Amino acid sequence: MNNKPKIGVYVCHCGVNISKMVDVDAVTEFASHLPNVKVVRNYSYMCSDPGQLLMREDIKNEGLNRVVVASCSPRMHEMTFRKTLAAAGLNPYFLEMANIREQCSWVHEDREDATGKAKKIVSSAVAKVRLLEALYESEVNVEPATLIIGAGIAGIQAALDIANAGFKVYLVEKSPSVGGKMSQLDKTFPTLDCSACILTPKMVDVAAHPNIELMTYSKVEEITGYVGNFQVKVRKKARYVDMDKCTSCGVCAEECRLAGRIPSEFNENMGKRSAIYLPFPQAVPAKYTIDPERCLFLTRGKCGKSPKCVDACLAGAVNFEQQDEIAEFKVGTVIVATGYDVFDAAKKPEYGYAEYENVITGLELERLVSASGPTGGDILIGKGENAFVPKEIAFIKCVGSRDKSVGNEYCSRVCCMYTAKLAHLVGEKIPDANVRVYYMDVRAFGKGFEEFYDRVRREGVRYIRGNPSEIFKRGDKLVVKVEDTLTATPLEDEVDLVVLAVGLEPRKDVREVIDLLRLSQSSDKFFLEAHPKLAPVDTATDGVFLAGCAQGPKDIPDTVAQAKGAASSALVLLSSGKVKIGAQISFVNEATCRGCGYCVDICPYGAIELVEINRMGNILSVARVNDALCKGCGACAAGCLSGSVQQRSFMDRQILPQIAVLGVMR
Repeated sequence: MNNKPKIGVYVCHCGVNISKMVDVDAVTEFASHLPNVKVVRNYSYMCSDPGQLLMREDIKNEGLNRVVVASCSPRMHEMTFRKTLAAAGLNPYFLEMANIREQCSWVHEDREDATGKAKKIVSSAVAKVRLLEALYESEVNVEPATLIIGAGIAGIQAALDIANAGFKVYLVEKSPSVGGKMSQLDKTFPTLDCSACILTPKMVDVAAHPNIELMTYSKVEEITGYVGNFQVKVRKKARYVDMDKCTSCGVCAEECRLAGRIPSEFNENMGKRSAIYLPFPQAVPAKYTIDPERCLFLTRGKCGKSPKCVDACLAGAVNFEQQDEIAEFKVGTVIVATGYDVFDAAKKPEYGYAEYENVITGLELERLVSASGPTGGDILIGKGENAFVPKEIAFIKCVGSRDKSVGNEYCSRVCCMYTAKLAHLVGEKIPDANVRVYYMDVRAFGKGFEEFYDRVRREGVRYIRGNPSEIFKRGDKLVVKVEDTLTATPLEDEVDLVVLAVGLEPRKDVREVIDLLRLSQSSDKFFLEAHPKLAPVDTATDGVFLAGCAQGPKDIPDTVAQAKGAASSALVLLSSGKVKIGAQISFVNEATCRGCGYCVDICPYGAIELVEINRMGNILSVARVNDALCKGCGACAAGCLSGSVQQRSFMDRQILPQIAVLGVMR
């Protein structure tokens, strides 16, 4: 191929996204006079088949060896146009995108200004594309296994899909049982299916599947490596119960000296458990665990003359000599399905959650209405002889969601419908109850949601538009102070029970996962996907995918759908057996490298290390890039004190002429 640049410039109308504010014909005419430009065309949609055909034909017929596409963000269609170049026999890295949509058309209100800026952007791209070099992607083998962090419904579904395809899955869950938050639910909206009836078979399947290695009561401590070759270290915490011997008879829990004295996390601290416990009746694995922070023998070194659980266990399963174990293995892909936490209602002190026992959260009511809950399914408020059945019940929606005062401006997506579901279940449990819902808006967006919302209202649940400002006690009653905004009427509503529809938040241990996998967070603090539309389950770290509420609030159907999407994305890599490593990565000129190690410190992916080399008899330290780990972020090149680190396609000698052109056109 002739080394002299022969550049084709293709200006996209993007329907009216660009052409409405940018004079496309004027930009086309301008580009035709730029140095080394041989062909200039504009078309309504360059990303369409006819648009790509124009490029392919020009490359072949006109001998083009460089291409500039003036259109949208490279994040949108750079891969599309690279494939177009490759199909025409041209190295795909001889492409430069000139973003005249997001960075030009969409941010200007004056057509003349926008057109002038578009000309500058195109001129800048042409200046750079002349200096681009051919780059080539390398391949690495993919370990045919997946690590899934979190075993709620998202992790379970992803694990089953991958395992059913014939690949090994390591499913790691920090709790003693799989199931996640879904296991705490009684019914699911809008069909009112039994949550346990849906979930339990999948829990059993995931534990019995020959391709799934289930690690409950475990924690991922370290992940190193890169896509296709992740090295994983998992700490399997000591249960102090031999899982092979435990028969789940429960005698140990009954005989424990702290039986019925420790708040049950599964029952939202409303019920009690022992120091040795099974989280809930359908737990998988159905094996008991000793709580090391509560057990008298583990915290004090003694439990009477001898631990009663040891004496009671006829199978001899209790073993206080058990130690944590470290499991190490290799996987090709990782799926993060770590779920969510519910909003802490105590952060809204005006609602009295931390003060009044008859102000509870939606999840606490969920446990009360459940047959496996602390009251056997009866809605009882209070304890012992003081317990009573509430008749006047108020729900307050959007507690901890859509609220700038607590830092959560997003909608949690499930609160409207789980409120409607719980209001219906209250009506079933207490037929003469008077139920009302205070709301800002009702968002019934899913399949069958609007119909279920209408059904609940027909059953007598009153919806009152207003955001309560305060809850206080008046005698034995709670008073909800609110304004009905539809009638502009101030209200002081006396009720027996207030249920706060709390929203969903990122898990409190989210930073640990970020550090493990170098993930990013969006403004709502959930994990950030690679692209909200084109790559909703991918992350910036190749080979790492998101599933369920780790990525953002969603209901069970959407969680399962995303889990299947994450599993499918992982299977693409696993089934191919190989994965391509990006070519636009950094490299080090070892002849000028000073070995200061600054690039090692600032690399967010751990892709650079200092190595010793022999230079003319002298042993020196220089930086070296691991091509498979490098993501081409450019941090090292920007921070290098000697200019020895450069990034391919973004080298100084390619970027500086691009800047210079902009300066000339100022």
